[in-house]
Amino acid sequence: MSNITLHYFDMAGGRGEEVRLALHVAGIEFEDHRVKREEWPGLKATTPFGQVPVLEIKGKGTFSQSNAILGLVGSQHGLLPSDPFEAAHHIAILNAGEDLRCVINRTMRLKDDAEKKKAREEIVAGYLKEWSDNVEALVKGPFFGGKELSVADLKLYIVMNWIKRGIIDHIPVSSFDSYPRLSAVFDAVRNHPKIVDWYDSHPG
Repeated sequence: MSNITLHYFDMAGGRGEEVRLALHVAGIEFEDHRVKREEWPGLKATTPFGQVPVLEIKGKGTFSQSNAILGLVGSQHGLLPSDPFEAAHHIAILNAGEDLRCVINRTMRLKDDAEKKKAREEIVAGYLKEWSDNVEALVKGPFFGGKELSVADLKLYIVMNWIKRGIIDHIPVSSFDSYPRLSAVFDAVRNHPKIVDWYDSHPG
């Protein structure tokens, strides 16, 4: 049995998917506990913040918050720069990814379809454009920090894929098409041998 267990919902996206990819790229064997709907109420009460992903490491404890987990995996397994100042730039991207998620997630609570449409169109014209402009300017290419894949790239890939899959009404799948550096990061992650290997064995 593995000494590491990742607890997250059975979905090929979201914060837990970033962690799955980071663990796989790092070559870390782990139990991928896909939480079932009926399990969640009981598990929720045992998590540090009442949410997943949660990474459980035998002898070390239980860790929550996706950016903290990605930072841990990244710093221990070469998926963050060793230079602390360079690493800080990558961690800033982890935070920026969560900022975008939070802005979009607020619209999920809107019940009125017209209100939701208006809110998301405003995000596309305002926040999402500003976010993309800012991140685009920081990308060195082909990955965020240059030649090496990092956890920042995995965060960008999953957040961008959330939009590019077309599952969020009123946020166009083409939102990143005019951003060549961001698009290059997305493609570089998608085509990375370790990422290809993961999705070959975990389709959907």
